[in-house]
Amino acid sequence: MATNGQRNQPEWEDFVHTGPGTLAGRFMRRFWHPIYRSASLLAGRGVPIRIMSEDFTLYRGESGEPHLLAFRCAHRGTQLSTGWVEGDTLRCFYHGWVYGPDGQCLEQPAEPVPFCQRIKIRSYPTQEYLGLVFAYLGAEESPVLPRYPEFESGDTLRVTAYIRECNFFNNIENGVDWAHVPFTHRGTLGNYAAGDLGGVGARENAYGVVTARELGDRRLSLLEFGMPNVLLRREVRRSFHALAWRVPIDDESHYSFNLDLQVGDESTSHPPRMVNVPGRHAPSAQIRAILAGELSIDTTEDRSEIVNLQDSVAQIGQGVIPDRQSERLGHSDLPIIAVRNVWVRELRALAEGRPLKQWTRADEPLVAAR
Repeated sequence: MATNGQRNQPEWEDFVHTGPGTLAGRFMRRFWHPIYRSASLLAGRGVPIRIMSEDFTLYRGESGEPHLLAFRCAHRGTQLSTGWVEGDTLRCFYHGWVYGPDGQCLEQPAEPVPFCQRIKIRSYPTQEYLGLVFAYLGAEESPVLPRYPEFESGDTLRVTAYIRECNFFNNIENGVDWAHVPFTHRGTLGNYAAGDLGGVGARENAYGVVTARELGDRRLSLLEFGMPNVLLRREVRRSFHALAWRVPIDDESHYSFNLDLQVGDESTSHPPRMVNVPGRHAPSAQIRAILAGELSIDTTEDRSEIVNLQDSVAQIGQGVIPDRQSERLGHSDLPIIAVRNVWVRELRALAEGRPLKQWTRADEPLVAAR
């Protein structure tokens, strides 16, 4: 049984449970989230997806537009993704009821006197951007989808995704954890040592929390955590940017949707060539064998996804949902503490009905956060 790490704590300190009705779930649903890779969503097909412990039906209409509806038909409750896409509508596989992109029932073939006007299922706003399908799952009016202009031009944009079988917050915290890299990724992500990191700092900005380090080879790297679940990494003198969203599937697994941009010449202004890479899942059996002591990462023969495997072992090894009350944090954990503090502050404001911070994206100068 996974430990929830929230014993005897107020609900605003529970940022790991995001299902319908939870405080963190209500907070997360106030933001746009990527839910699918655009290249994987074929026209005329419906697919079932699960986001934040809630099931949905995603399909691409014949017009090319993606649409997101409730998981089940309102008639007899069968799964809508098994049906047929007709134009931009979806016909149920069971009795042929038809739904429009707004969830309105349009046809009831077996009814002598159709009552379509009284039937409407939930629909959700969607947008496509940077090779990903985004959705807004909240009850309030959707905000403007944040943009990342630095990813809109360049040489090559790699679009990837993977599933990790632990809570999404494990991955969020790992993303701003400089100190794990020399050990977890020994021999795979650079050759600097933990001592090269020097003092670790973090500060809140208009987007979330920013932390930057000058590494041993004098390469400046900036990590920007964007509320509520985004990680942006930029590196000077390497013309490389990376962007990732950690999106809960449920409380014990999550997607990571990832963009890796090779910038090329700084004067480049054309849209990048988009490369879609199949799912980069670290094999579950391999992870279990390593955690059980039956296999060693250092002797793993398949090195194609070694970084993903290393992170999976470290994060799942914390516990699918870690017991954070048993941790002993130090100076190197300041970025993690900063992220948690922002989350707790915002959840408490939501619980108490106070205004939340309006997070805005601005280009952060590449200077160390001290």
